[in-house]
Amino acid sequence: MNKWTPDIYAKAWDFSSRQHNGQTYGGKVEGEKVEYINHVASVAMEVIWALQFNATANAALAVQCALLHDTLEDTSASYDLLKAEFGQAVADGVQALSKNTALPDKTAQMRDSLDRILLQPQEIWMVKMADRISNLYHPPHYWGNEKILAYRHEAQMIHDELHTADAKLAERLQAKIQAYPQFLRK
Repeated sequence: MNKWTPDIYAKAWDFSSRQHNGQTYGGKVEGEKVEYINHVASVAMEVIWALQFNATANAALAVQCALLHDTLEDTSASYDLLKAEFGQAVADGVQALSKNTALPDKTAQMRDSLDRILLQPQEIWMVKMADRISNLYHPPHYWGNEKILAYRHEAQMIHDELHTADAKLAERLQAKIQAYPQFLRK
């Protein structure tokens, strides 16, 4: 098992923070903007929580990919830059976690991403489950019921495909999926 260290965390956190600097997303209430790095920290926290129960995981890979998981998709960072800074395993993991926006729709993008994640080590599967757990904390205020239900359905697909990677994350993801209808608008 490769353990994560504060130095590994700090390097990935600093890189991610610089790449996502100034990015925000819609919060729980109308008009609220949340710094995007909050999401990155939430995903890393979910992964670190799960690692305490998983003695066989490559924790260094999981933590770095959690902190960097959206850098290729949402910033100007390139695969080659990630590879130079963090190595091929991290760059490959982050690339698998990134949507291919050249595909025609979100369904095709999710299927493609899951297919690429399934070819990666299970630590990458863990990051994807942690990412969706974080995204299920609450929907953005502007989502309607159709989007909330579609997102829940997609989360179930992620769970069904990746649950064998980590029992604790799978259990937590399933609980979030079951609770998500509480956010349906009346």
